[in-house]
Parts: sequence; structure tokens; C-alpha cells
Amino acid sequence: MNLIHQIHQGESKTLELKRQLPRHEQIAQTAVAFANTSGGKLIIGVDDHRKIAGVAETDIFTLQDQITSIILDRCYPPLLPEIYTSNINGKLVLVVEIFRGNLMPYYLKAEGKNNGTYLRIGACNRKAELLQLVELERQRINQSFDEEICPEFRLQELDLTPLQIRFAAKGKPLDDEKLKNLKLVRQDQGHLFPTQGLLILLGKFPHVTTKCARFKGTDMSLFLDRKEYAGDLFSQLEQAEVFIKNHINLRGEIKGLQRTDTYELPEAALREALTNALIHRDYTNQGRDIKVGIYDDIVNIVSPGGFPSTLTADGLREGRSEIRNRVIARVFKELGYIEQWGTGLQRIKKTCLDHGLQEPRIREISDSVDIEFQRPRVSGISEVPDTAGYRRIPPNTNQQESVILKQLDQNGMITAAQVMHLLSVKERRAREILKQLSEKHLLEKRGSARSTYYTKTNH
Repeated sequence: MNLIHQIHQGESKTLELKRQLPRHEQIAQTAVAFANTSGGKLIIGVDDHRKIAGVAETDIFTLQDQITSIILDRCYPPLLPEIYTSNINGKLVLVVEIFRGNLMPYYLKAEGKNNGTYLRIGACNRKAELLQLVELERQRINQSFDEEICPEFRLQELDLTPLQIRFAAKGKPLDDEKLKNLKLVRQDQGHLFPTQGLLILLGKFPHVTTKCARFKGTDMSLFLDRKEYAGDLFSQLEQAEVFIKNHINLRGEIKGLQRTDTYELPEAALREALTNALIHRDYTNQGRDIKVGIYDDIVNIVSPGGFPSTLTADGLREGRSEIRNRVIARVFKELGYIEQWGTGLQRIKKTCLDHGLQEPRIREISDSVDIEFQRPRVSGISEVPDTAGYRRIPPNTNQQESVILKQLDQNGMITAAQVMHLLSVKERRAREILKQLSEKHLLEKRGSARSTYYTKTNH
């Protein structure tokens, strides 16, 4: 994605925009937040409305020296930013790029590690809490939380039956050697101890739960059914899947002498989404759990913990993968719940599209990952309002136009090139559709020439 598109999408986990040089403390905070998270760019010369204001050419070298000194003097371990200019529509902007570091946690020298460590959460810099600080320390030594020993439990006290049953079904014994190889147990002082991963898989912690609810309408004001599932992760997966199926529509179709029942949302995509939530959630956060919400218009699965630090939404779309819980992921892979690393979200999207459904909306919201499946409209109902942030789609739009308007609700802007990719049409057709939407006063055209993009009107 080029710089102009990044700017048009606005501030994010990896982008901060400033009209002029911010306060020295703010520059340093942004630098350590980027270094501790996914890296990012601070762009100077762009106002709050994403308009390119530019930086005077005579100020460039002075600003570069200032920023370099601020970051080197205030941040520890040392950070070396990459600073360069970019010409956008004849105006210069200054780009300060910070890469994710390997010596985490990075912090402000004056405040010390415990008080001066910052993370990038959404489009904000937030001071790291103790558990987040510990997680950064783990990342530095390349160890995941679920690989750590939990000395509060003895291996002999644990009932491994839920795991043994599933391994036996695959024709694989779960002996001591297998437990060690999968890092379900580790040796310390001559004794075998369970790891956090084994205890999570067995559901031994009170926060390892999945809460499911069926709400009436499109908000949470009234629920029709709700369940809370504990126990081993495999049982939670199976029970949550059954709960969803019990509350979505089932269509029967007779072909010859055979009757085929098909759920309105593909089972494979729902199972993959639930599996991802269980494997990738942040289990260090003991105050939250996985939540499944079923509304008239959507099925929503929310997992605690944002994308792993090195990943962004763009990286996930490209198939990049980073595993937060290595022990849990290894076991799910061993048992066949994972086909191939980094392909889960792509399969979810492809499965829905192959069934003629809208592509699920996958977002990082604060420190959680939110997957939203749009339910097919019930016959006879022309519009289901969407309380998750989409606006009502006007009745005089066709399917292609509706897809574009939904995409705009997610990203705020769209270009002809993006429409070509989204609808699999040629450039001429993409521009025709955008023109039709503009003539209906649903879009506004902005920029010019290669920098042309479209936003929604305010009404």
C-alpha cells in the first residue's frame, strides 16, 4: 500500500499523522510504542482531516536532526529511526519510520521501564501494564506464555483424558515423550511439571471459557438464550459450534430421493473462526473470555487480545502468520484442526464467498479480534439494520454498489483500483459504478488524477 493510501485510511496501529512537529515527549512515546508493537510511521505535514499541508523545504534538515536527537536521547534501548521525505501532489511530507525492535521492552529513559513502556493500541499510544510488560520480556527471549511451567499444579493430579481421547482417535499415543515434544510438560529440578498450555487445553483456569448468547434484534438489549462453556478447549469448540447452529437458519433441499440440509452460514467457516479464537486469544488476560453473539443480522465472534505484535491487518490479508500460543497451536495442528499455518482467515473468507455470502468482516478493535459474519437476509425483509458500525444501505442500490458502500463503511475511502479488485471487474466498469454512485449522491469524489479517491456523503 503506497503512502497516499495509508494517509487516506487515517491513523492506525502503524500510522500517526501530525500537521507539525509534536511535543518532544509525544515523539518519544510514539517511537517506543511502534518499536514494541508492529513498527510504524509518523508522518509530519498532514492535518487532522488527512489533508496534505506539507512541510517547508527549508525546515526539512532541521526537523530531521531534531527528531533523531529526541529519539536517541529519550528512548532506551537505543532506536535509530529512518527519516525521509515524500512528495505528494507537489508538497513535501516528512516520514519518520520506526521498525519493530528485538530488544523489547523499549521505554522512555526518564520514566524507567516500569512506567515508561508504551504500546500501540489502535491509533493510540498506551502505557503498558505489568502483564503486557512481562509479555514483551517473553517476546525478547522468544518464549510464549503457554510454554512456561505452572508449578501450582502437579502432573499426577491432572486428568488427561480429554487429550488422550482425541489423540487416540487420530491413532497417536499421548505418552510422556509426546507430552515433552509438544511442550505440554517440562522438566524442572528433576520433576515433570505441566505447562500453562496443558492447563489451558484442559480448561483448568476459570477465565478459559466461551460465552455464547442469542440476542433479539440487532443489539444486546434483550437476549433469548445464553450459555457459558468451560472445560477442555475441544469441548468448548464443539459446544459453541452447536450453539451457533441451533440459532441460525437451516435450509432443506431435496435432490432426487435425497434431502440435503444446509446452514445459512457455512459450517467450515464458523468452525475455523471459533478455532482461531481459541488458539490465538490472549490467555494472560484473566478478566476476559471469548464471546459469541448471534443477532438477527450477524454472527459475531470476539477473542481477547489484538493481532500478535508483528502482524497488521494488511499482513494477515497477505497470509502472514505469527503464533501467540505455540503449545496450543502445536496440539491443534497435531490433531488436524489446523491445515496450514497462516491460511485460516483466507479460508474463512473464501468459504463464505464460495457460498455466495458477503466476506466476513475481520477487525482488530482495541485489544481484541472481532470476526463478523453477515447473515443472509430473510425473505420478505428488505433491510436489517446493522448496529456494528455499518450504515443502512439505500434500497435503490444494486449488489455491486452495496458491496462498495459496505467497504467504505469499513475503510472510509475507496479508489477505482480497489473496486477493480473487490468486484473483479475491469477499470472502465469500476469507474462506471463509482460514477453511478456519485450521481446518486452516495459518494463524493476527492483528489485528482492518480490521487483520486471516493468517500461517502454525509447524508
